Amino acid sequence: MKAAIVGVTGYTGIELVRLIHQHPSLTLGTLHSHSMHKNSISELYPHLQQLCEQEVEAYDAEKIMENNDLVFFATPSGISKDLVHEFVAKDFPVIDLSGDLRLKDLESYQRWYKKEPTTQEIVDQAVYALPEFSPIKGNLLSNPGCYATAAILSLVPLIQAQLIALDTIILDGKSGLSGAGKQLSDSSHYVTVDENMTMYKLNQHQHIPEIIQYLQSFDADLTTLQFTTSLIPIKRGIFMTLYAKVKEGVTNEQIQQAFDVYQTKPFVRVQSNGRLPELRQVTGTNFCDIGFDLNEENQTLTVVAVIDNLMKGAAGQAIQNFNLWAGLDETCGLTQVPLFP
Repeated sequence: MKAAIVGVTGYTGIELVRLIHQHPSLTLGTLHSHSMHKNSISELYPHLQQLCEQEVEAYDAEKIMENNDLVFFATPSGISKDLVHEFVAKDFPVIDLSGDLRLKDLESYQRWYKKEPTTQEIVDQAVYALPEFSPIKGNLLSNPGCYATAAILSLVPLIQAQLIALDTIILDGKSGLSGAGKQLSDSSHYVTVDENMTMYKLNQHQHIPEIIQYLQSFDADLTTLQFTTSLIPIKRGIFMTLYAKVKEGVTNEQIQQAFDVYQTKPFVRVQSNGRLPELRQVTGTNFCDIGFDLNEENQTLTVVAVIDNLMKGAAGQAIQNFNLWAGLDETCGLTQVPLFP
């Protein structure tokens, strides 16, 4: 099958190029950019020389549908919500990596993203495609956010097993700079970030309603949580720490049993014997590694989840969703060994 990429020149778009290039059942179709479509992709990114020399073209929905079998939107939020209508009208397969189709409530999208939403009909058709727990069906898939992926994978087993007090959930997410995208800003400037750590979007991050919306499908009583996000001076990776009070009598063994749900999930690796994961053990891969420990003195549970924000947090998960949508093995083209050191 051939896949078009819209927004190919961004970090997520280029990661899709890397993954599709080595995928046994998916090939690169047409590549598109709104602002950088006068060169081949290898002229813009010399590391692709002799690997991918395709021209980057202006966006053209009709050409995409004529020459490809599906399209990935690797665009910033606020773009795909207007562009997907043509594809939906013709039932052409779309995997959207932005936040435009994740929130089912249009007012919530407008509040958190500060943009006009798409139509209710479109968001109702979109499937929130978290492959570990969501049925991947239909031709309009909405890829989860990076922070949201790490948070949800940390929480779902605990909520399913009713092990934690819902009103005690605190999530502390730390991200590398590629999560901020390519757009230049003072907050992502080398001088600002190097040897520094900054918290941003306190109580305002757009992944908050996404996390709550999805978790409510497991327990409707969950209505709020505390979520903080910080930038750390690395290129890629998310380090998510969950704190929550366990219910009376809950033991480490029960927590381990809850996380055993991931034994059949190829891209979630639960650490053993109280070991906590490190960021570098998932760099360049589609894995989410999870570890936990319970403080029995105060009944506080700590869970650590690490992902590569460009992989399991974006392009890798999009390919995982493609595999499931296409009826392929879930791991197809995604068995990279982590980069080390």
